[in-house]
Amino acid sequence: MPSATGEKLWIIPDGYIPEISSGTLTSHESICVLNTSSEDAHITITIFFEDRPPLEDIQEMVAGRRTKHIRTSSLATKEGTSIPLGVPYAIEVQSHIPIIVQYSRLDTTQAENALMSVIAYPIKS
Repeated sequence: MPSATGEKLWIIPDGYIPEISSGTLTSHESICVLNTSSEDAHITITIFFEDRPPLEDIQEMVAGRRTKHIRTSSLATKEGTSIPLGVPYAIEVQSHIPIIVQYSRLDTTQAENALMSVIAYPIKS
């Protein structure tokens, strides 16, 4: 049975969903998760802000031996609260088994689109 690779806790300090996009593409950000284990990864996401309480206990699942790209604009609490547009935020990703987390941003606020992707910061357990 393949073992899990990665860490259980990951931090992404820079998040931002622009209020406007140009052209046919919509600006977006994604939390990209790789689960190398045969076991499903149960993930809890917390969104932190500069000026308001965090959005907590957002649940996602990544099947065993799979990857999942989670758009931050689709995240919401059980009460339906989502990340507001045009507001800086940070992300904490926790899993009960080790996973690998990457973060991607497509910025289409101007005609010259920009794509950025980085590995999230892993916290050693």
